[in-house]
Amino acid sequence: MSNHAGAWWCPDGVIGVLLAGTVTVGKGDSRRGAESSLVSEISSGADLAVEWAEDPDLDLGRDGDEAAFTRLVEPLRRELHAHCYRMLGSTHDADDALQDALLRAWRGLARFEGRSSLRSWLYTVATRTCLDIVRSRGRRALPVDLGPASDRAVIGDAPLAEVAWLGPYPDAGLGDGPADPGARYEQREAVELAFVAALQHLPGNQRAALLLFEVLGFSAAEIAAMMNTSTTSVNSALARARKVVAQKAPSATQQQTLRQIGDARVRKIVAGYSAALERGDADALVALLTEDVTWSMPPLAHWYRGLEAVTDFAVRVPLTGCGSWRNLPVSANGQPGLSCYLWDDDAGAHLGWSVNVLTLRGERIAEITSFLGADHFARFGLPASLP
Repeated sequence: MSNHAGAWWCPDGVIGVLLAGTVTVGKGDSRRGAESSLVSEISSGADLAVEWAEDPDLDLGRDGDEAAFTRLVEPLRRELHAHCYRMLGSTHDADDALQDALLRAWRGLARFEGRSSLRSWLYTVATRTCLDIVRSRGRRALPVDLGPASDRAVIGDAPLAEVAWLGPYPDAGLGDGPADPGARYEQREAVELAFVAALQHLPGNQRAALLLFEVLGFSAAEIAAMMNTSTTSVNSALARARKVVAQKAPSATQQQTLRQIGDARVRKIVAGYSAALERGDADALVALLTEDVTWSMPPLAHWYRGLEAVTDFAVRVPLTGCGSWRNLPVSANGQPGLSCYLWDDDAGAHLGWSVNVLTLRGERIAEITSFLGADHFARFGLPASLP
């Protein structure tokens, strides 16, 4: 293998299986009904409830027809998965949460009486499932959460396996607009790195309330029913959550910035970043960056801020110390990015190394977040290697 300068580490992670298809549960599963409190009714959304109540698949699903249940939940699967990611900050955890939530919903479908919409009911189950995980696993972090930036390149930086790291999100299939007319955030805005990272600083109940209200458009009364609390408590949680997010996330979202720049210019910026890495061209790379640019590489703890520190790192590690790069553009977290492949002598190919998510300000790159690990590539539908 080429000389990696001991700095960009590629973990031997196991590729998680993305959820697809039917949740398979035997009709005689003795555990059915175990989550009776979790799948309790929400007495709201009457108009939508009528539509679901008239769906013949609902009766079939209640009678144990797995194919009918799949037809009911499949149109909502993508948005439910995105909700779980926003709550948990990890695609892997979102996979687990959605699978568990759909399994609970399947077992409790016989008790769903249609007084609320199926969508509201499924979001109740998914949110409570995520809250269970938040209580047991805590929050996820980025390197900037752990300590100050390094002034010079750290050679031989080791991964911190004990840290639960925030992960990138494959955003293919997410809509461009809001999920509901009453929602404040667009669907892609609500998976942007800064927003998801800010959510990780909230307690679980505040995180859930903010997402259900601001992203999904549920009312405070509906959220109170979903979370088994009072409307007053929901409004209090919303106020506290908004304050933290306003402090942690920039006022201008990446979606707003990308629209101002335009698709053609965004593609040119990504292509320039890719070419600079492949050629080892420090001047070309620096020309693309803001003065206060940051570069971080989870699961490595060290990160860099400012042109001087970032340039020192770039010159000493990726541009000269790693070997040959090949790259493919990618969209992650609603932001432009680059999937980077590093030459491996033993494999005789460039192997998947990192998914880089770029945060733009104006027409320059303000943040580079390089998520290291070949396990990210399958989730984005990327090839494992390039010639």
